[in-house]
Amino acid sequence: MPVAYFVGVDVGTGGARAALVTDNGKIVKTAVENIQTWNPQQDFYEQSSDNIWNACVKCIKKVIQGVNPDDVKGLGFDATCSLVAFDKSRNPLSVSPSGNDQQNIILWLDHRASKEAAQINTLNHPVLKYVGGKISLEMETPKLLWLKNHLKHQWDKAGLFFDLPDFLTWKATGCESRSLCSLICKWTYEITTEGSKGWNLSYFQEIGLGDLKEDNWRKIGSKVLPPGTPVGDGLSKTTAEELGLKVGTPVGTSIIDAHAGGLGLVGCRAPNIDSDFSTRLGLICGTSTCHMAVFKTPVFTPGVWGPYYSAMVPGMWLNEGGQSATGKLIDHVIDSHPATHAIRDKIGDMHIQIYLSNLLKNLAKKENLEDEAFLTRDLHVWPDFHGNRSPIADPTLKGTICGLTLAEDEENLALLYLATVQSLAYGTRHILDALIKSGYSSIKSVLICGGLSKNLLFTQTQADVVNLPVICPEEVESVLLGAAILGACAAGHFQDMSTAIKSMGGEGNV
Repeated sequence: MPVAYFVGVDVGTGGARAALVTDNGKIVKTAVENIQTWNPQQDFYEQSSDNIWNACVKCIKKVIQGVNPDDVKGLGFDATCSLVAFDKSRNPLSVSPSGNDQQNIILWLDHRASKEAAQINTLNHPVLKYVGGKISLEMETPKLLWLKNHLKHQWDKAGLFFDLPDFLTWKATGCESRSLCSLICKWTYEITTEGSKGWNLSYFQEIGLGDLKEDNWRKIGSKVLPPGTPVGDGLSKTTAEELGLKVGTPVGTSIIDAHAGGLGLVGCRAPNIDSDFSTRLGLICGTSTCHMAVFKTPVFTPGVWGPYYSAMVPGMWLNEGGQSATGKLIDHVIDSHPATHAIRDKIGDMHIQIYLSNLLKNLAKKENLEDEAFLTRDLHVWPDFHGNRSPIADPTLKGTICGLTLAEDEENLALLYLATVQSLAYGTRHILDALIKSGYSSIKSVLICGGLSKNLLFTQTQADVVNLPVICPEEVESVLLGAAILGACAAGHFQDMSTAIKSMGGEGNV
């Protein structure tokens, strides 16, 4: 029987990646390309859609090299929930005070729209109950309002706004359809518990964006498709030739990167672990961490986004918690410590987090402690250096370190590193407790993917703090796997999305 391959493409904060994936979820080949980010002033982070698309093309071409195009049955895309702007001629439109049209993306972690988010939240519109009661400045309507307020001349030129995952499917196919995942999670598109569906005009009018209703909401999405649904007629002639694939190769409706990780995680099998999707909390760990939970009925949790219907798993309600800085926080703590430079000179190619973890074990032995966790009894970190996403939902919060001394040696760095990892685990516990209090009584396990899933100290600390088994998939690239699942669904390779998730989910270790 001929091999069926699917290509999953993931655009993260710092790079684009692609994977060639089989229909049983095995990743055959991967490729990565860095992407550019501008940081013109504090809290402003901008990217280029041209730069990102070119990086995606390079990655796709690398992973399909030597593969018969007939064997590539579908493509799926995921990306960060960043805002992409184009003018009426479909050319990149600057979102930057610099005026550079290459800077046409407001990155997800950009916090320029703090006043706009606060203004929206004072209105207390009913639509906000589906985002935990407060709109986040990381979401798209505050950013759109910032553009209208601060770059009105650019706003008047705008022809299309995309969430980054939807930009990628548009470039691949020429079709302007949008993903239900993007719109319902980040743009306040509604599917309510009462069954109504669509854009809430009163919300947009109240916040000052009622003009987006023009031409049946075309600028932000008049055709909305569930994740994995075929987009248009598949790869356009232009893109197919650019990639070296067949015209019309199916392209799945996209998904946000964390949600792709959730797709890749939720079907992972592990011995003696309940396989029911609603018993699992997925942690997608990267620059930030997203906490994904699905349930058969809607659960409203203060400070946690959702419930979102069919945003990740069809027919199930998604709640999404998160921490705005996790991998980025650990890197910041390490990179800013006086001892780091000397350690890196000493250890060569060894990852500094491995070195620090080994150092902690030696320190625990020296102090006759059963567990290195007790080393931080006098050192504590509050991890919200970039605000709190969930469940406090306050982007103005700042981080705290309690218990500092004048020490600047590597042992001091190791302890600070451990306290930071512990603080992030307690952040997960805080989110989990909020979900349980609101009705998620069935969560029995935690699944982790992303860079931090390779860090044994991080995964063990998570397990200790939440007191649940933590599962790490054998196929560690769950986000790329989730993107490939979208391509498989678009190709009709499986009966439905749930079957694809289970068939491609693979095995995990507790």
